[in-house]
Amino acid sequence: MTDGLLAPEFLRELEILKRLLEIRARSGGAGERVSRRRGSSAEFHEHRPYEPGDDLRRVDWLAFARSGQPVTKLFRAEEDAMVRIVLDASASLDFGTPSKLEAARRVAAAIGYLALASGQRAELWVAHPVGEGRLPLERTPPRRGRGGVTGLLRDLSRVKASGTTDLSAPIRAIVEHAPRPGLVVVVSDFFDPGPVTRALGLARASGHDLTLVQILDVTELEPELEGDLSLVDAESDQRVEVTADAAAIEAYLLRITGLIEEIRAFARRHGATYVRATSDEPLLALVRRLVARSID
Repeated sequence: MTDGLLAPEFLRELEILKRLLEIRARSGGAGERVSRRRGSSAEFHEHRPYEPGDDLRRVDWLAFARSGQPVTKLFRAEEDAMVRIVLDASASLDFGTPSKLEAARRVAAAIGYLALASGQRAELWVAHPVGEGRLPLERTPPRRGRGGVTGLLRDLSRVKASGTTDLSAPIRAIVEHAPRPGLVVVVSDFFDPGPVTRALGLARASGHDLTLVQILDVTELEPELEGDLSLVDAESDQRVEVTADAAAIEAYLLRITGLIEEIRAFARRHGATYVRATSDEPLLALVRRLVARSID
């Protein structure tokens, strides 16, 4: 797969896990998942032009033979889900071995594959650095079905980390412009000064299902610093002189623990999934917790 994001042996595991992916919000188009609404049945609704990635079993071959144009059958009782993956591309993700960004891209690739291999739609929203002469977010074209996997992986492989991002910007944009609710997956270290949980609350109030994936480096949870140090902020380039004594380490750990607790508490209040992992953690374990809708 593109840029080694998904190894062949890992894809076999994802094929099993895709059956467990539950999306509580539905976006209302035609797909492979049958809704559980009372009185629903597989009633034919209409045709639409065939799109790459559509299930070939849904192609109306008789209509194709008559017109020469491939069309896909839509059914009233079925709804497909839009999975919107928000990926943080701030400079703080370019840290660790492997880097947090590398781990975040692989997580996003796995989530996208789970959705697309299940016949759903997926699109990528990248939180870009602000103040670099471009919009603070980038939205790639929606992908549908297995045919969209390669394009999604190509989009992910191009994401680079730099600068300071406004992680709430793509979440607010989804709330403002999404025609129907779906699953919003945010992959980040959540080292963001903006009102991220406020934007997430708006998304939840608008009917979106939420999954929050926090990627940290192990040294951010267990710092090994000592003595007088000159530290440079990866996003702002500001230099800070610190003495890494026991009191300073304790103050730092209280702050990062507070951040983790804030996200965890939000997930509990709003019925969201929250998965926290270090960048060197095996991806399969993380994805299993994700489809189980864990709150770490």
